[in-house]
Amino acid sequence: MQLIWLRSDLRVSDNTALSAAAAAGPSVALYLLSPDQWQQHDDAPCKVDFWLRNLHALKQALGELNIPLLIRQAPRWEDVPGTLSDLCRQLNIDAVHLNEEYGIHESRRDAAVIQALGAQGIDVHCYLDQLLFKPGSVLTRTGTYFQVFSQFRKVCHERLYHALPHLVGTPAAQAPLNIASDAIPACIQGFATPTQSLRALWPAGEGEARRRLDTFTDAQIDDYQSERDFPAKPGTSQLSPYLAAGVISPRQCLHAALQSNQGEFASGKAGSMTWINELLWREFYKHILVGYPRVSRHRAFRPETEALAWRHAPQDLAAWQEARTGFPIIDAAMRQLLETGWMHNRLRMIVAMFLTKNLLIDWREGERFFMRHLIDGDLAANNGGWQWSSSTGTDSAPYFRIFNPLSQSEKFDAEGRFIKHWLPALAELSRKDVHNPANLGGLFGVADYPLPIVDLSASRERALAAFKDLPSRQHAGGYSE
Repeated sequence: MQLIWLRSDLRVSDNTALSAAAAAGPSVALYLLSPDQWQQHDDAPCKVDFWLRNLHALKQALGELNIPLLIRQAPRWEDVPGTLSDLCRQLNIDAVHLNEEYGIHESRRDAAVIQALGAQGIDVHCYLDQLLFKPGSVLTRTGTYFQVFSQFRKVCHERLYHALPHLVGTPAAQAPLNIASDAIPACIQGFATPTQSLRALWPAGEGEARRRLDTFTDAQIDDYQSERDFPAKPGTSQLSPYLAAGVISPRQCLHAALQSNQGEFASGKAGSMTWINELLWREFYKHILVGYPRVSRHRAFRPETEALAWRHAPQDLAAWQEARTGFPIIDAAMRQLLETGWMHNRLRMIVAMFLTKNLLIDWREGERFFMRHLIDGDLAANNGGWQWSSSTGTDSAPYFRIFNPLSQSEKFDAEGRFIKHWLPALAELSRKDVHNPANLGGLFGVADYPLPIVDLSASRERALAAFKDLPSRQHAGGYSE
């Protein structure tokens, strides 16, 4: 009997571990509920709910293949080896199949499982699945992990051109087993159930993920490069929650994008090329997670930036978290996050730079808050984005590059449509005034909107001074951990 241990791969199509297990013999699938660990990792309630809803859809899809889906409790990952050992003994399991995960806690968990099951004579087969390239296989000429995305991307393009990762077929139905699937819980204690309006934005299941991918590559990808930075426009794929939970694979996304671009990687339609590069950014940050494990430990990629004199400013942090900064583009973006579990990528950069540069608040506060609210929360991408914006990370924005939220707002939401949608108190303002209502004083229509909590010019100078005070900026690759 084969056991498929499902984690961030909640699908039956193009699932490497599932396909390999089914080819090896009669199979059962397992999903572990680890609420204590999820809380420690700041997983958002809406993300946990999304997992549960996708498990319902996956249970049905597995049922059509006669593969039972078992649910077991392992509150913390230190409980996993014992839980798996017991189950393997009960079911007389010959081998366990799993798709690799890459955070330091995940790697330690899996190593402990391999050791525990090996002591029972049970093989554990690990597969590359949530990435296009195995970490450690895309390296510089000196054998180190890339720290600059453009160099990483170039090597990836060359390799994809010569050897495209193939899609894995969905297994055929197996003979029925005398094992019943378990019930999927409706909720998990400690994680609040999200609103129906939020749930409605993110329907569960592979069918929905595939529909979004097909719609995007058929009708929107050509305009992706020109439309993706404008939050009021439907310019992005809205696939990130499905990728994070593994409801769709990066291989499926890559094949669909290439099909829309006549098979070209580095030429052809700008929209397809740009979107493929976004898939490679996702890849890059996961490779960083493995190559530089300190980023899994809430440490800056550039160790010298650990000496930054971040401000302890709980009132400013609360104003940012609660969309009360007095800067409409910041507050509208935070409202979007709080109500939908998602934020447009351009806005993620704007609000992150505002917190870390204008407010000079530690990037880890923002990283944690995002993880606690994002339905697509992913350690590698979230950490990479926050460290990029705060100039503490790999390939990050130079410390003197500080977005001005007013000019960003005027450039990327010129008509104020996004702002007015999320901040209805500003709906009657002109396209000029909506970006900076403070210029109007307390006139009717903005009486309930706060004044800016910080002076942009003075706070910019404060941030520049803080970075200039750091010790000599050494090359991050010289540090090991």
